[in-house]
Amino acid sequence: MRFTIEQRHLTDDDGKPVRDPNLVAYHAFDAESVDDVVRLFVKKEGAEVIGAILKFPGYQAVATVRSTSGVYTLQVSPSSGKLVGR
Repeated sequence: MRFTIEQRHLTDDDGKPVRDPNLVAYHAFDAESVDDVVRLFVKKEGAEVIGAILKFPGYQAVATVRSTSGVYTLQVSPSSGKLVGR
């Protein structure tokens, strides 16, 4: 299944709150479940999940993640299609 991840930064490299509400990035991954897609993203980014992955009906989830670039939330939702070549 293909998933879209919305990555919204909460803090910067110094741990200070991010004031720009438009600091958002989007990523696409193929995975079997929301747990798998979060694990793939975390591995790719060299990050770690803080707390639990909150799962919702319809293959949706929210997770808080920390990396060297700060703390951010991930909002996972299914997207249509499949990535070509994977």
